[in-house]
Formats: sequence, structure tokens, C-alpha cells
Amino acid sequence: MSDEAESAEARPVVSVPHVAHQSHQIEPKRTDPLSFAVRGLTALIQLAIPVAIALVTVFNEGKLTGLLFLVPIVLAVIGGNFLVAYLQWLRFNYVTGENDIRVESGVISRAARSVPYERIQDVSLEQKLVPRLFGLVEVRFETGAGGKDELKLAYLREAEGEKLRQLVRERREGKPITVEGEGEAGEIEAATEAEASKVLFSMDGRRLFKFGLFEFSLAVFAVLGGLAQYAETFISIELWDLDLWRGLAEEQGAKISGLGPAIQVISALAGLIVLLFIGSATGLVRTFLRDWSFILEKTARGFRRRRGLFTRTDVVMPQHRVQAVKIGTGLVRNRFGWKSLSFVSLAQDSGSSNHVVAPFAQDEEITPIIKAAGFEPPAEALDWHRTSKKYRLDRILATCAIFVLPIIVLTIYAPLFIILIPWALMIASILGNLYAWKFRRHALDNGQVISTRGFFAPKTQIASRVKLHSVELSRGPIAYRRCYATLHLGLAGGGFSIPGVEIERARELRQAILASIAERDFSQLT
Repeated sequence: MSDEAESAEARPVVSVPHVAHQSHQIEPKRTDPLSFAVRGLTALIQLAIPVAIALVTVFNEGKLTGLLFLVPIVLAVIGGNFLVAYLQWLRFNYVTGENDIRVESGVISRAARSVPYERIQDVSLEQKLVPRLFGLVEVRFETGAGGKDELKLAYLREAEGEKLRQLVRERREGKPITVEGEGEAGEIEAATEAEASKVLFSMDGRRLFKFGLFEFSLAVFAVLGGLAQYAETFISIELWDLDLWRGLAEEQGAKISGLGPAIQVISALAGLIVLLFIGSATGLVRTFLRDWSFILEKTARGFRRRRGLFTRTDVVMPQHRVQAVKIGTGLVRNRFGWKSLSFVSLAQDSGSSNHVVAPFAQDEEITPIIKAAGFEPPAEALDWHRTSKKYRLDRILATCAIFVLPIIVLTIYAPLFIILIPWALMIASILGNLYAWKFRRHALDNGQVISTRGFFAPKTQIASRVKLHSVELSRGPIAYRRCYATLHLGLAGGGFSIPGVEIERARELRQAILASIAERDFSQLT
């Protein structure tokens, strides 16, 4: 009997019943105690505008006695928010078991959720402004559910969040558990990873300023439009009164017409300059907020990207989970050689499968990143194939059909110079399609599928043949009769389509890609 006991102690075998028993012995943990304060402050910030409107309304109506009722209500709402946040924190706990992570939550009705480690594709850390002031992070466990109903812990200390991320990865991969900062093993691992880290791309303030100038945006007007619903509280006019705006337009139009042609041109130019200034300023602000301290590193665990001023995100993308790369640019920035690079990954990045790893870079900066991810930039020596000429003609005819009705209507009712406008647009569209056809092409090399399109703002997509999950040929009634198809390549983190491929070529591509997929065991991808 004693020999059996000694043998049991020497062999810590974990059976299924024992795992269940062990999970009960693991002490459940709560998030950081300051979490409820962060939630309360966040709710308080959201109440700022309604409270301000209520106060202004009271003062405008001269009913200062209303403050006697308003102040207690506001204090009660604030206190209630903090109380609910505290109860939510008190009733929230999580357990990192041997095989899964379990979360229990709910004040009145309890909910329990368990996610096996093998289902967790990655763990990312996010810091919004308020939790960042307290040194807290939100830990997101990405399960590949398309950004929906992802598991998250809000909030933990930065060091605790990093340790939890490392623990989950090691248990998912079946490696020994080593936590940074605990003992000699942890120190050695941290030092080894620090030495292995290599900065692939970063952006300083000067680069961000250039980037912001190309990010022209008029989003500020959308924000102002959203705030307009509160404007009637502060001003004594009705913003949605059409007669009011019609009268103002007629009044201002009369004034402008009396200024003379020269002043009218100067006024129009001044208005355009103001619009450009607002759009540029908005683009600069958005760029600095989103990409402040942008840095991409290659570590022993994969690609690590950190960025953000108020909301700081820290995302790690294991190299074997990068399914494809995308190279894009803009109409203006392409003239100056600036491009962007994104990874299509299994994990989610703010609800998207596209991880921007170099948002504003030159070709010589993008190429090393592509190679570090295990891909090769497209070369002109490849066997490039353009889309079908029949597909090109069908696109042109479909575009012309859009202009038919406007041309008929304007021909009947409009003067000649107005009729010429849709004709000019249709001809320009036809010429654009004819010219763009030269740049819609694809190629297949030993390990990749490459597709490019566009001249003024070219876009390139490169996918690994062995990481594709499916190949589908899609043909509508017209494509069936015209003998071409759209090739849909299945990616776990996104989609990849090549339209207008001649049917024989499409079948050859499908056969070659399916052969590549069959050669590789996905469970052995590292």
C-alpha cells in the first residue's frame, strides 16, 4: 500500500476526474480592485454631456430652484454607477485551469464561460485612456469568432496582463510554464526574448506628421452633425428648420452676387482652403491618436505591434498564423512612393482580421517585413496572367448601362452642355477600364498566390498556398456563357478573390493550389 502511495506521488498523472477536482482547488481570481473605479469614471464621462445640457437648460429657464432636484438626481446616478461597477467587480472572477480559462460573472443572474486554451488564437492587451491612467490593461482572448463575443478581462495590472498572456500561450502550446520575473528561469527567458527582439518598423513624430497630411478626413463634420441634436438647448434656433436655412442661403447668395466676380473667386478659394485645412488637421489628429509611438518588432513569439496615444494596443501575431499580406496605397501618396502593409492573421485586431504592420512606409522598408513573415515580394519574372478580355468587355458594358438612363433623360429635357457631362463620364469610364485591365493580373509561384490590381492606387495581395483552406470557382450566368470565373481562395483570417479568370486557367490554379494544400498537415504548421 505504501509502495502504491509513493508511486502515486512520483507520477503526477492528470486524469479527467482529477482535472475537475484540481480546478476546484485553484483559487478564483478577481480583476484589479481599481477596475470598478475605472468603470465608474467611464460611465461618469458618458454622463457629462447630458448633465451639462440639463444644467444649461435650468439656467436658461431661470429656474434655479430646479438645482435642488437636479443635483441630488445627478449624485444618485453617479453613486449608482459606482455601486453597480463595484458589484460587477465583486461578482466577477476567473480561473486559469490546466486546460482552459473559466470566467464567472453576473450580479443577479450568474453566467459561466469556459474557453479551452487550444481555442485561444492569441491574447492582446489594450489600454484606453482612463485605465491607462491607473496603469491597467484590458486582456482580450481572441478565439477566432470574428470579433464577436470574445473573452476579455477588464482590468489587470500591466505586469499581470503580460504574465497571463505568456501563461496562456505556453499552456496552449504545451510548453513548460515560466513566468517572467519569477526566479532565475523567468529572468533568463526575459533576457533571451529581449535579445531576440528586432525592430522591423517604427514611426517617429516627423513620419507621423507626413502620414497625417495624406490622411485627409472630414470626419469632424460628422461629429459636429452628431452634436447638433443638442444644439437647440444652447441656442434659440431650430437647426432642422429648412425654411431657416433656405432664407440664410438666399441672403448670403445675394450678398455674394453683389461682391463682383473677383471677390467671388477669392471667396470660393478661401472656402476651399479652409476646407483643406480642416480636413488636413482632422487627418493629423486621427493619425497621432491612432499611431503614436508605432513600433513593430520581431520577437521569439512572433510579430509584436504597439501603437496609440490615448488608447494603447499591444498585439502579438505568431508568424505561423499570418495567412497573407496586403500592400496598398492611396491615389496621392502613391505618387510619393508611400505604401501600407497589412497581415491577414487568424487573430482579430479591433474587430478586423487585417493587422496593419507598416501603415506608412517605402518599398525598402516593406520588403524586409514581408520576408520576415515568410513571404516573397512579387517579381516581374513571374508568369503573370491578366484577366479575361471577355470579362473586361462585360465590365465596360455594365458601366455603360449605368449611364444610359441619365443620358436619355438629359437628352430630352436638358441643354446641350449638360448632355455632354454623362457622355464624358461614360467615355472616361470606358478608357479607365481599358487601361486598368493591364494592371489586373495574377501569378502562381512555388509557394504563393499573388494578385495585383490598380494603376493610380495599386493593391497587391500575397497568400501562402499551403495556408489556404479552400478553393472555389464561382460563375454567374454571364460568366458561365463567357467562359470565365472568379477564383475564391479561403483564408481563415480573411478572403482572397481573383475575378475574371479564364475558365481553363482557373481550373489549373485550383488544381495546383489543392495539391499544395494536400501536401501539408495543418496541425504541423509552426
